[in-house]
Amino acid sequence: MQDFREKVAVVTGAASGIGRGLVDAFAAEGMKLVLADIEPEPLGIAARELADGGAEVLAVRTDTGDAASVEELAAAAYERFGAVHVLCNNAGVSGGGGALWETSEADWTWVLGVNLMGVVHGIRAFVPRMLAGGEEGHIVNTSSVLGLSTGPGSVYGVSKHGVTRLTEGLYHDLQAAGARIGVSVLCPGLTATRIIEAERNRPAALANVAERTPEAAARRQAMQAYFLAEGMPPAETARIVLEAIRAERFYILPHPDIKTAVERRMRDILEDRNPTPPPAPAGGLAARAMAAAAQARQGEVRP
Repeated sequence: MQDFREKVAVVTGAASGIGRGLVDAFAAEGMKLVLADIEPEPLGIAARELADGGAEVLAVRTDTGDAASVEELAAAAYERFGAVHVLCNNAGVSGGGGALWETSEADWTWVLGVNLMGVVHGIRAFVPRMLAGGEEGHIVNTSSVLGLSTGPGSVYGVSKHGVTRLTEGLYHDLQAAGARIGVSVLCPGLTATRIIEAERNRPAALANVAERTPEAAARRQAMQAYFLAEGMPPAETARIVLEAIRAERFYILPHPDIKTAVERRMRDILEDRNPTPPPAPAGGLAARAMAAAAQARQGEVRP
């Protein structure tokens, strides 16, 4: 796609973070917008701000982990605008830290349900409609640097590897179908979003009691503060995504150092080596999180 004006974009997780950056960028290009998010109040605020700026906006509260909810989103988008040209399956959550054998079944269900199955639901709800429309379009699925590299086990990393492979498969399937729909997988590194606070939207039925301790809360607060202070602004990520759509570039790597991590993993595979340990987190993130947890044990919960 080269011309975005008057085209229709659907973005999940649109009320904050990368999703908000994307809808702002699409609005600046003159696109019509369908905003999907699980949080009704931030969703309403984003919709009003974009409408006040002159954009034509439809806001739909959506739980991407629920196939029926995503199907309702697609039906609403097509009822309002009659077409979708850009689909960004962007909504995601963090969770399930620690060793894999310590990850609860609830963690697996929640994180995979949103991060991986949310993308699956988006593909199943929108792609048949986009193909039937016959117009040019583009799909962007949000993965992560952890969807291309290796490191300690985490349900989040597993979910993002799944998104990367899923998107590669989608690319080949659409090519084989002769579709006029491009595909990209977005693999950001550290970004200034509130993903560390994703527990705020976790269903009560999938609650992780272990993450409700003062120590866990302090650890999350320290990590969230670091993300917001040191991460790439979502607006910059969105700018890079727009460039990639225009260039029909499949792998979108906003952070240059991602390629080093990818190369390390590929060399391990090609040279028959055991996995190389990743470098320590930049900026002393692990140390800061541990210090915050220690303060919490002493009754001093601080961000």
